[in-house]
Amino acid sequence: MGADEVLEALYPLLLRHDSPEYIRSDNGPEFAAEAMQGWLRRVGIKPIRIYPGSPWENGYNERFNGTLRREVLNAEWFTTTKQAQIVINHWLRQYNHTRPHQALNMRPPVPETILEKPLISGPDTGG
Repeated sequence: MGADEVLEALYPLLLRHDSPEYIRSDNGPEFAAEAMQGWLRRVGIKPIRIYPGSPWENGYNERFNGTLRREVLNAEWFTTTKQAQIVINHWLRQYNHTRPHQALNMRPPVPETILEKPLISGPDTGG
């Protein structure tokens, strides 16, 4: 996925949910690309990139990415992109709606999200 695909995915979310003040990302080429960085600045979002080699600066995302990799990506063999999307969306629903999270006193995050923050994505997309 390159910067153009990230922007294609990001743009409808910003239209639907308003723009955040900041977006923090790692230093992957899709986020470091001038097209991405320039677009964020033009729409009034301050891009923040973590220091190279410092995954603890983005701990929540790094933890999530590791869990996704361990529980899904390393455990399954996908023959098509569509198959991967279906399996990942199923896992996301379970992760957000059913699975207990230690940091939330063994409750799933969706009830916390519903009570404290606006919903980012619907159940049909794994949110």
